[in-house]
Amino acid sequence: MRVDLVLRYVGVVMLFIAGFMMLAVGISYASGADSAFYPLLLSALLTALLGAFPQIFVDRKGQLSTKEGFAVVVGSWLVACVVGMFPYLIWGGEFNLMNAWFESVSGFTTTGATVLDDIEELPRGMQFWRMATTWIGGMGVVMFALVILPSMGRSKMTLSNVEMSTLAKENFRYRTQIIVQILLVVYVGLTILSTVLLKLAGMNWFDALCHGMSAAATSGFSTKNASIAHFNSPLIETILIGTMLVAGIHFGLIYATVTGKRNNLFRSEVTRCYLGIVAGLSVLVAASLFAAGLYPTLSASFRHAFFQVASLISTTGFATADTNVWTPFAVVLLIFASLVCGCAGSTSGGIKVNRLVLAVKMMLARMKQQRHPNAVIRIRLDGVMQENDMLHAVTVFIVAYMMLLFIGSLVGTLCGLDPTTAFTGSIACLGNVGPGFGAVGSMDNFGAMPAFMKGFDALLMLFGRLEIFGLIQLFFMKWWR
Repeated sequence: MRVDLVLRYVGVVMLFIAGFMMLAVGISYASGADSAFYPLLLSALLTALLGAFPQIFVDRKGQLSTKEGFAVVVGSWLVACVVGMFPYLIWGGEFNLMNAWFESVSGFTTTGATVLDDIEELPRGMQFWRMATTWIGGMGVVMFALVILPSMGRSKMTLSNVEMSTLAKENFRYRTQIIVQILLVVYVGLTILSTVLLKLAGMNWFDALCHGMSAAATSGFSTKNASIAHFNSPLIETILIGTMLVAGIHFGLIYATVTGKRNNLFRSEVTRCYLGIVAGLSVLVAASLFAAGLYPTLSASFRHAFFQVASLISTTGFATADTNVWTPFAVVLLIFASLVCGCAGSTSGGIKVNRLVLAVKMMLARMKQQRHPNAVIRIRLDGVMQENDMLHAVTVFIVAYMMLLFIGSLVGTLCGLDPTTAFTGSIACLGNVGPGFGAVGSMDNFGAMPAFMKGFDALLMLFGRLEIFGLIQLFFMKWWR
């Protein structure tokens, strides 16, 4: 493997991140050169310098191999999280080394969990940098870099194939360059639309932009300590529900629907299942809250239930209520939403509805096979015949996912956490959801976690964002030979 060539492409990603740091510098300067100005400026210069060295001293040597493409993708994610720490560490405040690492990983993986007790204390420049990390991570640091690398040839296809899961590519019937452009158009368009609507709903421009970026990335970072509950606005909540749910749908289907293509949202079995789960869970949670007398009216119960279900199943993690005081029945349903999450090809994390649908179909096929041993049973998803390799990959992924949740829960209890916090905290981090229950509930944060637990949770976030096996490959050194 040509390590120098890998470093060259990782350096391009660093230059791209440095550009966003400079945008944060501009926000800081426009806010009166607040206390984040020099930390952000120094961080941008340092990141740009580190990214520029490989461009100067390493010659481009042909196309990337699949192995090198994998190294670029995983290396870019890890390096992005490292350089993302720079502004936090230089600024100080609540950011020690572990807190800065946790916050940076949480941002780039769009988990949206935080260690900060007072988010509103952050200067605007630092607030924007938090949102920038999560917005970059929503589309993917490598996918963003592909937009500004028009002359990579086959290397672009190699990188996009590594970055995007096989499930996500099923509804993209275009060349690599077109896929990247579609992702960008849908992502930027959704961010702009959400920002404008939030401004019209009463937010100031800065808060509207930050929450629009966060919602489109399904992150959940907010500029307020109380998250969306701070605004107490049904209109703002409705806009965010729409943004979160749309961001949890395959971007290729969104593009196809807007442009009048045949393979659109209305024909998608996965999308119907996704929206059906949202509707069903919202009704059940609302009924539970109303029956328990937690809210005075059924409409108020449904308002909070719908928002929290949409927030968790899209892995955004915004909050309008303290879900720790909700009924056990409602909590179990929300945990289910945090496990399943959105659709492949979106900015959401988790197991994905696609895999849930395929798992159910495999179980039904198995039952049918037992009744008719000689039958040849084929499984289809959205009309596409699923090969055995795909079905095997779905099974292995779900098993690996559950194993990591068990390990995360075990580590949490060893660190002194109660079982609820340990288990739901692992779900929140591995699924890139953000809030869990117990000590990491919707109105709490991860700041009180032991330093080792923060580091382990950050590792779970990376596992979730890289769909487990992308990161696991690093631990098998023989694979590199």
